[in-house]
Amino acid sequence: MGLFDWLGGQFIDVIEWTDDSRDTMVYRFRRHGNEIKYGAKLIVRESQTAVFVNEGEIADILGPGTYELETKNLPILTSLQHWDHGFSSPFKAEVYFVNTKRFTDLKWGTKNPIMLRDPEFNMVRLRAFGTYEIRVQDPKTFIQEIVGTDGHFTTDEIDAQLTNLIVSKFAAVLGENQIAALDLAGNYEKLSGFITAKISPYFEEYGLSLTKILIENISLPEEVEKALDRRTSREITGDLDANLKYQMGEALSSEKSSGASEMIGMGAGLAMANQMVNGMQNKAATPPPIPSAQEHYYIAIDKKPHGPYDTERIKSLIREGTLIGDTLVWTEGMEAWQKASTVLDKLFKTTPPAL
Repeated sequence: MGLFDWLGGQFIDVIEWTDDSRDTMVYRFRRHGNEIKYGAKLIVRESQTAVFVNEGEIADILGPGTYELETKNLPILTSLQHWDHGFSSPFKAEVYFVNTKRFTDLKWGTKNPIMLRDPEFNMVRLRAFGTYEIRVQDPKTFIQEIVGTDGHFTTDEIDAQLTNLIVSKFAAVLGENQIAALDLAGNYEKLSGFITAKISPYFEEYGLSLTKILIENISLPEEVEKALDRRTSREITGDLDANLKYQMGEALSSEKSSGASEMIGMGAGLAMANQMVNGMQNKAATPPPIPSAQEHYYIAIDKKPHGPYDTERIKSLIREGTLIGDTLVWTEGMEAWQKASTVLDKLFKTTPPAL
């Protein structure tokens, strides 16, 4: 410290701090030897608090306003220095300006995914991030517990600890509420309120007030999101035939169509798709083949197989009433027994009943 710096400190009569930054929480006023003249003017602006520290012990705390430093403004410091019968000038004390404004847009986020049980996906891993806001509520506690002797304390120095508090309680809140992953987006505000209420007491231990927590996003793992996208695509497609016709119409009306060849290709694809659909429908609707005279059948009577019987014998059994529509029959090539009314439908229609 040079001679001129020392002389400058002797003539300082205004103590104030104007904050040009957005992240400074505490600033220690700098002067030679921490000397303050008797009667010096102290200016504490709105959203500031001035804290006087005497030999490492917090003495007086002054809120916004303009003060002329004397015994009546500094009663605790006067008692500590035994100035009851006289005020010595200059006196030594450290002055800390505490920024009590609201610090906004502080970031928080999960470093690792949170494992949770989900009513729809069974088990999921979630990541989340957002912002939060704080302000210094108790300057004395904040200096004692966090700042210490730091002459320029910023939000970066405490941000990591506060973020850990938020993330740890965030996981607990998600587990307690058991909200399905697909419903989380509609409950961001509700979750924010729960988390704020859960974490506020821990912030108060540091002399801070947690004014707000905002959740910007809660996301699933990338592979799960891709699976959801595929599922959504299938749901949007809806009726396959209608979707193909719609795409064909779009291609025909689009001014950016790449030519007749592409449209022909799409038409061929559509025709093939329709043919496949029609083929499956026709196959399902095709009745069983009509038996020829050479085919032989087994019939089930009293849960026992009888036969094989040729077509003429089958007609005779139908006329006698032994073989009815619900009787089970089987012939070579069939995978299982089926009702006679299905397999022998034509014989039932062409065989006259007994006289």
